[in-house]
Amino acid sequence: MNDALIKLLQTLLVLLIVSVVAFFFLKMAPGDPVMLLLGSEYSPQAYARLMHELGLDQPVTVQYLHWLGRFVQGDWGISYVTRDNIFKQAVLQALPVTLSLATLSLLMALTLGIPAGLLAALFRGRWVDGLVSSLSVLGSAFPSFYLGIILIWVFGVELGWFPTMGFVRPWDDFWDGLYHLALPAITLAVYYTGLIAITTRSSLIEVLNQPFIAAVRARGEPMARVVGVHAMRNVMMPLVTVIGLQLGGLLRGAVMTEVVFAVPGLGQMITTAVLSREYGVVQAGVMLTALFFVAVNLVVDQTYRFLDPRLRAR
Repeated sequence: MNDALIKLLQTLLVLLIVSVVAFFFLKMAPGDPVMLLLGSEYSPQAYARLMHELGLDQPVTVQYLHWLGRFVQGDWGISYVTRDNIFKQAVLQALPVTLSLATLSLLMALTLGIPAGLLAALFRGRWVDGLVSSLSVLGSAFPSFYLGIILIWVFGVELGWFPTMGFVRPWDDFWDGLYHLALPAITLAVYYTGLIAITTRSSLIEVLNQPFIAAVRARGEPMARVVGVHAMRNVMMPLVTVIGLQLGGLLRGAVMTEVVFAVPGLGQMITTAVLSREYGVVQAGVMLTALFFVAVNLVVDQTYRFLDPRLRAR
């Protein structure tokens, strides 16, 4: 059995476990979707009829098997609140929004975090190192949802530089889309900027103390090449590991960020669906999130092979 088949089976098993846990935990949550749909006044006959129409009068196991059978065939059902197709709502509408926000946040974090960590390592023990380390710890410890509220208040309400809520799709209007995503992306990026800076700093300091770096410097190569080529090549392995492990946190942070900024992504969709007990919508959001985690792990694994030639021959 080759590695590709093993990874495929592992991926399917993970997704199956996630679907089971999410489905049954959601069913255990308090609240009745039928009562939410019918309102405060309804007859027992109307309640029973709607329960049957939604398939909620069947055993939970039967409900799960029916949902799973339809899900793997691409039939994700219809939202019984908005009456929209759940696949269209989740994959075509909410997912691109969340991916846009996560991508912009990651680009911001990489653009700021790697140079900051590099400067802190090169000027270790000086004021630059202290400043970068302090800001990195502060950014990593600051709650993202609270930071979002502060950014809205300062830059949206008081200064009026950015919109406080709403979303414009970047693929419709690129610059206006980036303008509306600026504050949410900064909110998400602050934590990861600090984490990337700390990881870059510690890894680079360790690599610069290795014997091969001393040998390279003894050959007379300029410091820029020593750091930019020889040292950073070895820093990329732990950095990619941290980024890969924390990418899932982008979606976790996006849940609160999208709610705070009223961004219509997966986080907003799942939150709204939980409040209305829309099991199908929540399940679709959870499965997309799990699939994103698995895809990131596979990409990170392939990145290792690209960064370390020794792994390509295995």
